[in-house]
This record gives sequence, structure tokens and C-alpha cells, in this order.
Amino acid sequence: MTEVYIVNTKQGLESAVNEMFNNLEKIEPILKSSKEVYIKVNGIDYHKHSYTSPEVLKAVIEYLNNIGADVYVMENSTQANMTRIVFAINGFKDVCEEMGAKIIFLDEEDTKTFEFKGKPSVAENSKGYILKTFRLPKTITKIMENRDSITYINLPKLKTHSMAGVTLGIKNQWGFPQHADRGKDHNYNLHSKLVDVYEYIKPDITIIDGIEGTIHGHYSPTVWEDRLVKKFDVLIGGRDTLAVDVVGARIFGLTLDDVPHLKIAFKRGLGEGDLSKIKVTGKNLEEYKEKYGTNILQEFPEDVKIIKGKELLCREGCENNPLVTLQVFAYDHKDKFKGGWFIVMGKGHDENIVEQLKKEGYTKGLVAGHCAIEEVGDKLLKEFGKRKVFFSGDCNNLAETVKAILKLSKMTVFDLVPISNEELMALIDAANEQGSTALVPL
Repeated sequence: MTEVYIVNTKQGLESAVNEMFNNLEKIEPILKSSKEVYIKVNGIDYHKHSYTSPEVLKAVIEYLNNIGADVYVMENSTQANMTRIVFAINGFKDVCEEMGAKIIFLDEEDTKTFEFKGKPSVAENSKGYILKTFRLPKTITKIMENRDSITYINLPKLKTHSMAGVTLGIKNQWGFPQHADRGKDHNYNLHSKLVDVYEYIKPDITIIDGIEGTIHGHYSPTVWEDRLVKKFDVLIGGRDTLAVDVVGARIFGLTLDDVPHLKIAFKRGLGEGDLSKIKVTGKNLEEYKEKYGTNILQEFPEDVKIIKGKELLCREGCENNPLVTLQVFAYDHKDKFKGGWFIVMGKGHDENIVEQLKKEGYTKGLVAGHCAIEEVGDKLLKEFGKRKVFFSGDCNNLAETVKAILKLSKMTVFDLVPISNEELMALIDAANEQGSTALVPL
């Protein structure tokens, strides 16, 4: 049977990590011939509770150093962020420098193009239907081409996800495609595309940082942490990433039917997805009796008008990307945030949308996603003007969404970043000098 290990972290992280690797080494050695080990953290952002614990990363690197590994830590943070900035703020840079691990900012690398192949995603344009492609950084292609000699360790954090159900081992690899390739078709096809990336590159080892877990989405307002962050005090690891994810999802009370990308991966034969055929060592899963929500809490500022399309609105993109951003800005930065504007999303809007907005006193806002832009964008622009109506293209371009919401709420990017303006600009300049392709709201 496929084996997944759950290790209690209350014994101390160093001891827990050693126990995890000792279990994994019973199957096969950790190191391969090159002794190179590449660690993919979950570093989507510096926002509290959103990233792999630096303490877990440190303990993993320490173990690898002790067995003679040459360690690299890599990430390409979410849209609207530069990885170099995230690492400087959330502690990853300090850990890597202390432990002698080399940092790879994947958004600063040359890339190679691949196709989404499992369920081809298409978009209609003036030339008809086209197959969607995506670009992977050179480090990832190097790992793909040298699987027999390079060890790849996936180190996600235990989180639900408001668009993907959970963000564990398979979803963590969505950090590999470049920013410009993520927003396109980031809709109901997202689940299949996550599996497409996983089919190209599967980790040798996945260890989920489950010291704490977030519920109701992966990126919730810090002011709600007492409601949305739960202590679990575990590491969950194994050689089969799908099996590890299935066990991680089960800790949240979720099954394959709750997490589409896990179900798709199982159907494609990319790992063990049947929980009854997974041997779980270290914990009895029956201890986890509660089922936690994956969607964001439906709480939003009263002075922001949210208009949802009646025909099509994808939770995976145009709905939850702007709503998550709205929540964090409105509730974590309440002293600076200003409302009095609208968000239009999805397809299937009332033909009198302009008159309704004017009647309620709304004259500025964001149109999120190409469906809404194509249907009502021109109408809103004509009535309210270009200075008051902002577009976020594709299936919601997160960088454009952040930029728009900042302007509408009378905030700036400097209100979000807990470092000096000088330090921030120095990091941006350094990333740009290295050729960063990150989409940022500047």
C-alpha cells in the first residue's frame, strides 16, 4: 500500500523532521547522484498564515545539510508580488542565508513553453480556438530533465483554498507557470490545469507543513485569524504527492468529491487517491471529525457594491480573486480603506446596470474578468469615464485587480508592505535587473 506519514510536531520541529525523513528513507534514499535537492516552498505572499513556516523550512534544510545535500529553495510568488520581496519579508531569505541554501527566484529565470495537455483549455479569439500554453522556468525544466539525479522536495502549507478546494502538494506547483500564463483561463478549467502541471513534474517527496491550517480559503484577513486559523501540530509526508494531498484534505474533513483537482489526478492514474488504499502511519484519521469550509467567508464592506453575473461566474477566478483582495484590504487596513465603489464580475448582467448604479450613487468601480468587460465594459466606460472605471482582464488578472482596488479605495502599494519605501524600491529594482516577469501593481 501507498504510505503516508503523520508526525507530531509537539516533540520539536527538528525531531519531527528527522522522524519524517527517517520514515521516507525506508523506501529509498533521499539523495540522488548529484546530491542536489530543490525545495519548493509555498511562498505566495508575505501575508501572515499564507506561507510555509520558515521554521519548518529551516529544519528541513538542516536535515539535508547533515546528509551532505546541496540545497536550493525556489518559488514564484502569486501575481501582484515579486518573489524577491516576499522572501525578504516572510523570513525565507534569512533562513536560507543562515543555513547556506541557495535561493532561486523563478520569476527571474528564462523559460521554456509547454502545453496544457490533459484537458486542453481553449479560448475564443479572432482566429478561432487556440490551445493554451504556459512557460516553465529553466530550473524546473532542469529538474524535469534530470529526475534520476536530482531530488525535488515539495513543502506546501496545510490550507484550504477558495478556488481550488485545498492548496497542498499538487496546487503548490501552480507557482511554476509564469504570471502572465496563470490569469488566462483561470476559471472552471483551473482544476484540470493544476493536474496538467503535476503530470509534467511530480515531486520525489511532499511534506505538508501542518503546524497550523487555514480554513475558508488560503488568504484571509489577519484580523479574522482566531476564526480561520486552526492548530494541527503535524507534518504530513510521503513519496506519492496525490496520496499525501488526500490525507491532508481528509484532515480538513474533505474527500475527493470536495477537491476536483485531486479527483482528476486520481482518474488520470497519477497517484493513489483511494483513502482505503493508503496506509496512514502516526495518526488515526478518525480523530479528525470536523469538515471545514473552503470558500471565503461571505462578509464584505457594506459600501462596496458587488454585482455578480447570473449566467456565468467562476469561483476559480473572477469571483474570488477580487473578493479575497477586497476583504484583506478592507479589514486588515480598515484605517486607510475607502469604499463607495462597485465591482462587476461574471456574465449575464441586467441591461439597466448603469441606471441602477447611478440610482444608488455609485459612479466608479472595477470590472473583473473578460466576460464582464466584453458584456458591460464599454457601457460603464461611456457613462463614468476611463478615470473611474478599471478593467482586470483575462479570467481576472490579479495584478490589475490589486492596482484597481488600491486606487478605488484610495490606498497605495506602500500601505500593504511592512518595510520602508526605500527597501521596497531597492528590491523591485534588483528583481527588474534580473529580468523578473512578475506582474505587479505598479
